[in-house]
Amino acid sequence: MILLQLSAANGPDECCLAVYKLLAVVMKEAELAGLEVKTVEEEPASKPNTLKSVLLSVTGEGATLFADSWRGSILWICQSHFRKQHKRKNWFIGGAVFELQESNSSTEIKFEACRSSGPGGQHANKTSSAIRATHIDTGVTVKVQSERSQHANKRLAKMLIQHKLDVLKGDANFAERSRRHETHRHVERGSPARVFEGGDFTPSIPQKANR
Repeated sequence: MILLQLSAANGPDECCLAVYKLLAVVMKEAELAGLEVKTVEEEPASKPNTLKSVLLSVTGEGATLFADSWRGSILWICQSHFRKQHKRKNWFIGGAVFELQESNSSTEIKFEACRSSGPGGQHANKTSSAIRATHIDTGVTVKVQSERSQHANKRLAKMLIQHKLDVLKGDANFAERSRRHETHRHVERGSPARVFEGGDFTPSIPQKANR
């Protein structure tokens, strides 16, 4: 399974708004490409309609190529929606891609059914098919609500648990998995892979931008 993470890192509210707007763009482009994109995890920001980060699963033919097209820094050029007198107009967010592997290793996981909380992007369901999974030995917990059935959510929850447990297993695995967490703290500025402009988030030609 391919995971695409969009993150504002430590950026201000404007970057969190960019993540929210970019999510809609990614969903639309994926639909046009015949791909299925679901929200696996999302971290809301302090203001309405803003996101600190969102983790998406991408499935279908060409999923890897599609996800890779969002890898790197993404620039939004726009006057601040929250600080009208603010001079800065360049807002950077980051895109990162990970491959989630299904593991056959035997780990004791406790599954609990629960209702979906929050909007869950565009794919949340309103039933009790959401699953909270807890790894008994470590206490690592995930909540999955992107799939339509408990069985599918359990499968994805198990994969996410394994994804997080890998952080605890040796320097090699830690270095690989920590790339995902690093995107929450740092976004490269300059030479963006994608550029958007204005309040309507219009795509533009990528170009080197100053802070």
